[in-house]
Amino acid sequence: MTFIDNFLNRVTMYRLVLYYLLVLLVAAAAFGSFGLLPYSPVDLAFSTLLILMTCWIVNFAFAKGFGAMPNTESVYITGLILTLIINPVAPTNYAGFGFLIFAAAWAMASKYIFAIGNKHIFNPAAFGVVLGTFVLNQSATWWVAGNIPLLFFVLFGGLLIVRKIHRFDLVLSFSVVALLTVILTSNGSNPLIAIMQTFIHSPFFFLAFVMLTEPLTMPPSRSLRILYGAIVGFFFAPNIHLGSFYFAPETALLVGNIFSYLASPKGRFILTLVARNKLANGIYEFVFRPDRPVIFRPGQYIEWTLGHRLADNRGNRRYFTIASSPTETDGFIRLGVKFYESQSSFKRALGMMRMHDTISASHVAGDFVLPKNKTDKLAFIAGGIGVTPFRSMVQYLVDTKDTRSVTLLYSNKTASEIAYKNVFDGAARKIGMKTIYTITGAGDELNVGSDMHIGTIDSALIASEIPDYRERIFYISGPHGMVEAFKNILRNMGVSRLHIKTDYFPGFA
Repeated sequence: MTFIDNFLNRVTMYRLVLYYLLVLLVAAAAFGSFGLLPYSPVDLAFSTLLILMTCWIVNFAFAKGFGAMPNTESVYITGLILTLIINPVAPTNYAGFGFLIFAAAWAMASKYIFAIGNKHIFNPAAFGVVLGTFVLNQSATWWVAGNIPLLFFVLFGGLLIVRKIHRFDLVLSFSVVALLTVILTSNGSNPLIAIMQTFIHSPFFFLAFVMLTEPLTMPPSRSLRILYGAIVGFFFAPNIHLGSFYFAPETALLVGNIFSYLASPKGRFILTLVARNKLANGIYEFVFRPDRPVIFRPGQYIEWTLGHRLADNRGNRRYFTIASSPTETDGFIRLGVKFYESQSSFKRALGMMRMHDTISASHVAGDFVLPKNKTDKLAFIAGGIGVTPFRSMVQYLVDTKDTRSVTLLYSNKTASEIAYKNVFDGAARKIGMKTIYTITGAGDELNVGSDMHIGTIDSALIASEIPDYRERIFYISGPHGMVEAFKNILRNMGVSRLHIKTDYFPGFA
């Protein structure tokens, strides 16, 4: 694993975006000090401080007023985006203060005022800029994207973000539609020149990498994400207009946000802890009662926000797969968590939750779900706590009496770490599902049952236990390294890429 891979696996998506924006700002200040950018480090520092202070104060006030859980990481990200797309002003330019303060204040306010079910509809930075354009007749220049000295930083860091969150499909759909629209509306100009102008002198890359990919204003499934990217890409083209109104990058994004809201699950949930069950050695199940029904498909994930003091560099948000099945009549949301000796501040806070404490959640999404065709044969490969989406899927199959052919290969270091064994063993009796438990740790042979296999899951075991493996759709869930290793094993065994699905969600770390 390279240094970059290791870094991306350890940092959350939100923290990566924050680091990226800070690097851009520092690079801009350095270039400005050498005259390579028309903004002095003093002007940049002053504008940054003014915007961040405004964002923090307004967000704090609205969070208090609405009784919401403030998220300072989100405040800093929005503030830095505004800093990088609105021209910096000098400390003596009193006339320039207004637009910065107005855009920053309304960016934060929009998260509370223009929210339905406690979930904001619009990208905050884009909304603040658009409203400022209409009210103050001033607009964003997107200066970070129109300066060649910063292009390398925009590209390199942006590609890291997209690689981290696995949203190349979204960026690709945006890019293809945007460039085609630019060419078709260029009024006879040379297509290559039009494309180069778009790449070098427009916010094409910054918008795609940073603002288009915001999880909370992004649709939940791959097909909807592709359509979302195409919509924003079409309106991004500079010659697209309605009468005398020409779309700007920020208005194009707001149009896409409206589509995303209409196509996505609505609102934020408040969940109350009602039970904590020990599933296995170091693994606990947290059972929450939501304030209203959560609509999801087996295998999907949800973003959890848990406010706590002294949050570490991973922040106070996490994405976890829902372990429940939507068919379970109690309507509870189950969360399976592995606790290690070295824990993040989020997991420490989660472990310290008491009965009836609450946590907020939103953004149900994910494509790691059962195929609609019930004749498809399935094979699940799980490592450790990566088994949680399969608990959801298997419980769903049991509850719906779906007897499609399913084999689960479930790997753990020791037998004591096996979670949800009762669910999988029950599925064997009720729907004929086959489960092979594999134990990889040395010295645990005495604790291994007759239904367990000593050793790793390899091509020989797969071929032995699943002779028709070329006919099956494989689902792989677990640590990143394990997932990548099994993808390679299956490809070398002749399994089509189209028959391999991996569990992934933004912010995995």
